[in-house]
Amino acid sequence: MSALAFVTLALAHLLAAISPGPSFVLSVKTAAAEGYRPALGLALGFGLAATIWAGAALLGLSLLFEIAPLLFTALKFLGAAFLVWLAVRMWRHAPDPIPAAEAGPPRGMRSAIRLGTLAMLANPKPAIFFGAIFVGLVPATSTPAEKALVLFNIFWVEAAWYILVARLFSLPRARAAYGRFKTALDRSLGVALGALGVRLVLP
Repeated sequence: MSALAFVTLALAHLLAAISPGPSFVLSVKTAAAEGYRPALGLALGFGLAATIWAGAALLGLSLLFEIAPLLFTALKFLGAAFLVWLAVRMWRHAPDPIPAAEAGPPRGMRSAIRLGTLAMLANPKPAIFFGAIFVGLVPATSTPAEKALVLFNIFWVEAAWYILVARLFSLPRARAAYGRFKTALDRSLGVALGALGVRLVLP
């Protein structure tokens, strides 16, 4: 693969990652409510899950989805159910106060990484996206080392974007603003997350 192909792949993926979706909603909520460290774990989970979907695309999962659309539909419904469940929890806990700083982060790094991974895996559409861009950018003759570099490329782009989001929304001013309007913001973000989950299963 050429250096241009790697750069093009990174840019295409970055544009997809920047597009607002369930991951962005979760990242903003976690950074503002829990601080930078849990949001950092979430970002690493997003990167890990994006890498898993990209690896699946390299193995031909996107083609399998086209051959067996029922499998893709089933995964979309499972993913949508998970996102709606998260949205309901967000709504129900909206009135809860922000945990005191001295109490430590309410979510550990391992838990945050797990949540980020599951949230990203809840949406099988990245496998289709990666399959589409890999067709033109990853030659069939690519070596295992080149494919490994492709996957690393996917991981760091996804994680880097959400680490930036985590940093911005965990700043004191952003957290203070969030604290003043927590109930309304959490319920708005919950509705947005639920809507994105439902959108996942629509044509």
